[in-house]
Amino acid sequence: MIYLIDHNDSFTHNVVHQFSLFDKVECDNYNNISKNKLEKASAIVLSPGPGSPKSYPITSKIYRKFKGKKKIIGICLGFQQILFCEGAKIVEQKKIYHGFQSNIQVISDKSLFKKGKKFKVGRYHSLKLKEPFKIKDFEITMRCLESKVAMSFENNKNKIYGFQFHPESFLTINGNLLIKKILSA
Repeated sequence: MIYLIDHNDSFTHNVVHQFSLFDKVECDNYNNISKNKLEKASAIVLSPGPGSPKSYPITSKIYRKFKGKKKIIGICLGFQQILFCEGAKIVEQKKIYHGFQSNIQVISDKSLFKKGKKFKVGRYHSLKLKEPFKIKDFEITMRCLESKVAMSFENNKNKIYGFQFHPESFLTINGNLLIKKILSA
């Protein structure tokens, strides 16, 4: 079972539908977390949402408790939340990407995806990871070809993955393939 933590985002149920293609999904609001579901879940998904990671201290506690114990996947705000918990800075971008399709590329040969592979993805974010970025066991694996902003990370040792873009968006081509690959890792 996959447990999805909803950060009050309009995309959350699209994420639920996408992950439901691969396993049973339970979804609760971040203010109404079920400890029982957290314990039973094989994976925890941190949803997109408004605001910044510091606005979600409960999610930060969940991440810290289950890091290295369960697969954790962050999407958009969830991507930022994981990195924020690891000590990274999340900052405003000069250009806001709400409803943009961007070309991204796999830049790491340690990625679950083939280095050099390109994807078209849907972006809905005004914040980004401040770089340079150096956190043990975390590696930026994809970047936007235009802005060079980090679009994904992988921590294969602890089974922690993040996408700054929205794999569930109609603007993301092959989003289901991305999720399937991460869930099977």
